[in-house]
Amino acid sequence: MTQAGAPGTPLRVMVVDDHPMWREAVSRDLADAGFEVVATAGDGEQAVRRARATAPQVIVLDLNLPLLPGVEVCRQVVAHDPGTRVLVLSASGEHADVLEAVKSGATGYLVKSAGREELLAAVRRTAAGDPVFTPGLAGLVLGEFRRLASEPAAPAGSGAGQPAVPQLTPRETEVLRMVAKGLSYRQIADRLVLSHRTVQNHVQNTLGKLQLHNRVELVRYAIERGLDDR
Repeated sequence: MTQAGAPGTPLRVMVVDDHPMWREAVSRDLADAGFEVVATAGDGEQAVRRARATAPQVIVLDLNLPLLPGVEVCRQVVAHDPGTRVLVLSASGEHADVLEAVKSGATGYLVKSAGREELLAAVRRTAAGDPVFTPGLAGLVLGEFRRLASEPAAPAGSGAGQPAVPQLTPRETEVLRMVAKGLSYRQIADRLVLSHRTVQNHVQNTLGKLQLHNRVELVRYAIERGLDDR
């Protein structure tokens, strides 16, 4: 399973894009900023193979790839190692593309008009598990989760009168509520006067207790139980 690097260790990043000049430019920007670019790939099948071989912490992934689409690359990579974070970097800002990417396991989504510093900051935040979106897209994703959560067919045992999250401590529930509202780990830490690491630990403990794999699943779980409205 992919693990976060020790303090002072460069973040391990992989860049996937079918345009060689763009792929090289992004890789160069990341390397110049102190990231370790462990692999690059120009098509989807190559991306899956190299991700498994090099175990990057973050994959910067285009959606429009030959042989295997980016969303399928994301789905396979995250299924193989749920600790891998995926930041989509796409020319498309279409809502359908954004939602499909998030549902496949992407942590964040930037359009290619983003500036260099915005991309570097997004990679760092993605590595920490924070959802990162081009302005305007985060609300779209949360809105879709709310729509899905309002549909029928609630899971067995979650009927009315059941406690929302009986397995969690009050602090874990408080953190989960803020995650459901779309706050980043840094914002949660500031509001609760906790360290960024402590917030991450609460989220990881919550994932384990609820048997969920990533923040996307955690947000949906919380919204299904109405924690984003409290």
